[in-house]
Amino acid sequence: MNGSLATAGRVLAQLRNDKRTIGLILVVPCVLMGLLAWIYHDNQPQLFDRIGPALLGLFPLVVMFIVTSISTLRERRSGTLERLWTTPVTKPAFVAGYAVAFGVMSALQAVIVVAFSIWVCGLDLQGQVWQLVVVAVLTALLGTCLGLLASGFARTEFQAVQFMPALILPQFLLCGLLVPRDQLPRVLHWVSDVLPLSYVVDAMKSLATSSDAGGDVARDCAVLVGFIILAVVGGMATLRRRTP
Repeated sequence: MNGSLATAGRVLAQLRNDKRTIGLILVVPCVLMGLLAWIYHDNQPQLFDRIGPALLGLFPLVVMFIVTSISTLRERRSGTLERLWTTPVTKPAFVAGYAVAFGVMSALQAVIVVAFSIWVCGLDLQGQVWQLVVVAVLTALLGTCLGLLASGFARTEFQAVQFMPALILPQFLLCGLLVPRDQLPRVLHWVSDVLPLSYVVDAMKSLATSSDAGGDVARDCAVLVGFIILAVVGGMATLRRRTP
């Protein structure tokens, strides 16, 4: 526990001094939601209300994936991990520390972007706001854990970024945002059932259209937690001291 908290404190201290990364985590999703609302403001405001909640899940997932994968890779390339292994810090403690640190940033990001979307951009939500925040936090945390997993297979920051289209874009195409999942070809529908972003979009759509979506949202959140655990286990398994 102490190792996890120490790692989390170190990561948060580094982030505090990195204004660009803070801007990427906290400002960029708001800018993107604001741009989307502006696009549909005059012509199709109801379309923003329909797809806005789903994109509240997509944007944090992408941002946290990029930040985490590159940050973890830099730790390995700089030799920080190798020095940490000479201390009582273990792999689980390191991964847990990163998850805690970026989980804090994910929660802050979710609160800010949800508040901005609803009270500045005018997003009309039928479900509970706090449920939307929970889904957004879990999605951002999923992006963090997927970033930890992807960093284990990358040797450079450029390679880490290359994993984003490989892991994120297929989910974007099959998650139900472009075409409802029940209208996909059968094989693609089966594939979408094992992609985490599908459950993010399902939860967000339920909140956008129903005031009594608590059961469906809870089920989707449980599935997301399962994916997060799998990504954490995979991140620990692929974590190396140094990049060859």
